[in-house]
Amino acid sequence: MNDLLDYLGSLDRILVRNPISDWLIAVCGGLGFVLVVFAVQRAIIRRLSNSERPKATRMDRALINAVESTKLWLIVFVAVYFASQYLDLGKKVEARLDHVITVAILVQIGLWIGALLDFWVASSRMRAEQGNLAAATSLAALNFIGKLLLWLVMLLFILDNLGINVTALVASLGIGGIAVALAVQNILGDLFASLSIVIDKPFVIGDAIVVDSYSGTVEHVGLKTTRVRADTGEQLIFSNSDLLKARLRNYKRMYERRVLLTLDVEFSTPPEVIEAIPGLLREIIAAQPKTRVERAHLKALVGGAYQFELVYWMVDPAFALYMDTRQRVLIAIVRRFEADGIRFSFPSVGSRRDAALLAAPATQVGGGSDAPESKPARA
Repeated sequence: MNDLLDYLGSLDRILVRNPISDWLIAVCGGLGFVLVVFAVQRAIIRRLSNSERPKATRMDRALINAVESTKLWLIVFVAVYFASQYLDLGKKVEARLDHVITVAILVQIGLWIGALLDFWVASSRMRAEQGNLAAATSLAALNFIGKLLLWLVMLLFILDNLGINVTALVASLGIGGIAVALAVQNILGDLFASLSIVIDKPFVIGDAIVVDSYSGTVEHVGLKTTRVRADTGEQLIFSNSDLLKARLRNYKRMYERRVLLTLDVEFSTPPEVIEAIPGLLREIIAAQPKTRVERAHLKALVGGAYQFELVYWMVDPAFALYMDTRQRVLIAIVRRFEADGIRFSFPSVGSRRDAALLAAPATQVGGGSDAPESKPARA
C-alpha cells in the first residue's frame, strides 16, 4: 500500500514544466490517436475493397488510393501536436509544433491529391488505350506536369508557413534558375521534346514507325525517352529530342499504299506485243481486290530490253494484304507472259545498274516493301 502511494505521489513530480501524470496522459492520448486513425484507415480500405457490396463504383477505388496514401509517420506528427495541447511546453516549443503540424498536414494533403491524380491518369489511360491512343500518349506528361505544379504549390505554402518571404525567394532564384537550366539543358531538351510529342502528336502509342534504319511499334512515350518494340523483337529506346530531329515515317497513318513494279521484256519482242503489254498489266491489276491502277507504261529502252513500269495503289495498306496481292500480281504476269509467248529480259553484268529483275523489291512512295505491318488509322 505504501508503494502504491509512493508511486501515485511520484506522478505529481514536475518533469519539464509538467507533472509526470500529465506526460503519461499526453503519451497515452497520442498513442490512442494513432491507433484509432490506423484502425479507421484499415476499416475504410476493407469496406471499399469489398467488390460484392452493392453500388460499388470507380470512386471507391479512388478513395482507396487516397486512404492508402495516408502515411503513419505524418499521423504521428499530428498525434504529437494534439498531445502537446495538454501540456505546457512554452511558447517557443508550441510555435515550432505549429509549424511542424502545418507542414505535416500540407504534405499529407499533397499525397492525397497525388494519389487521386494517379488514379485518374491510370483509369483514363486504360480507357484511352481501347480507343484513343493519342490521349493515352498525353496522359503521362499531364501526370508529371500536374504533380510538379501540385508540389510546387505545396512547397510555397510550406515556405510561407515557415516565415520565408516567398516573393523575394522566387525573385532571387531567377539567376540560379538560369544556371541550373544551363546545367541540365539536355534533360530539359528531352522534357520539352516530350511535351512537343504530346501536343503535336507525330506518333502515338501503337503506331508503326521507321526512324532512320530502325522500325517498330511505339510502346511508351516517357518524359526523356520513347520506347519502340522493334520488328525483330527487341526494344529500341530513343531520346525524345533526337527522335524529333530524325526523319520519321509513320506507317500507321498510311491510308493507301503505292506500289511500283518494274519489269524488262526482251528486245526481240514484236512492236505490236510491246504496245499491248501496258493494257495487259492494267487488266491484271484491275482483277485484284482492293487495288486501283494508276498507270502502266513503256518507260525506257535499257540494256537491250524494253523496260515497263507499273504503278498501282492498295486501298487497304495492311502489309500482309499488300504482300499477298503483290504475289498474285507477279504470278499472274508470269502466267500471262508465258501464255502469250513474251519473254523476260535478264540484265547482263554490265547493265545491272539500268535493269531491274521482276522479283526485285519494289520502290514505293509512302511505304517500301520492308515497311512494318500497318493498318489505316483514320483521324
